Amino acid sequence: MTDVLTQPRPIRLKGRSYLALTLTPEQPFEDWLARLDDLASRSAGFFLRRPVVLDVSGLEIDRAELRELVGKLGSRQVRIMGIEGASPSLLGSDLPPAMADGRPTSDFEAPVAAESPKADAVASSEPVAPQLPKAVPSIIVTQPVRSGQSLVFLEGDVTVIGSVASGAEIVAGGSVHVYGTLRGRAMAGTMGNGAARIFCRKLEAELIAIDGYYKTAEDMEPGLRGKSVQIWLENEAFKVEALA
Repeated sequence: MTDVLTQPRPIRLKGRSYLALTLTPEQPFEDWLARLDDLASRSAGFFLRRPVVLDVSGLEIDRAELRELVGKLGSRQVRIMGIEGASPSLLGSDLPPAMADGRPTSDFEAPVAAESPKADAVASSEPVAPQLPKAVPSIIVTQPVRSGQSLVFLEGDVTVIGSVASGAEIVAGGSVHVYGTLRGRAMAGTMGNGAARIFCRKLEAELIAIDGYYKTAEDMEPGLRGKSVQIWLENEAFKVEALA
């Protein structure tokens, strides 16, 4: 009996898939890195906490150049979780592992640079029109989010044209819109945006959260389960309203 109790417990291994951003560098790398720096300067935190895969397919590159490129990306807070398209001879224990068979999904939209004023512009006495508010960044996912998937977009809103399965999660810096059944976890306003909201066609969520405040399925009002709702924060308390 003692032998049975002291046997080590087996390690539980679980499969899980993640949505990652893929970078496809171009040679010469210094020019490509300069463009990457320009992108980062227009959107602080664009790569923050975002899994990134480096695709070097078709590039003439040796192991030293690949190691140097990964190091330069790391110094820019771009953490490479895997490398795609590299021959086995290029990889080793000092580099991220090989990755393959990634399935394309909706593209991430890079911020657009603001146009600089022309040098030869002529001053005008006409009143200047007020600038419109800057549009909130957003991504649209056109397929369901499956169990085990984690979709993270900290810069703005996430819209899912489909359902979010049980065991899946959406993490957004802005609001979350689900045009289907929300069965997994939805976390909005994760970068301190208390005005963010969660919208879904059918509420079956395991957990909802806004600006760090959360509710589990057990805490939600039973009468709202299965309904089309919007959820927001008011004085640090959740408000839920059925949508027509």
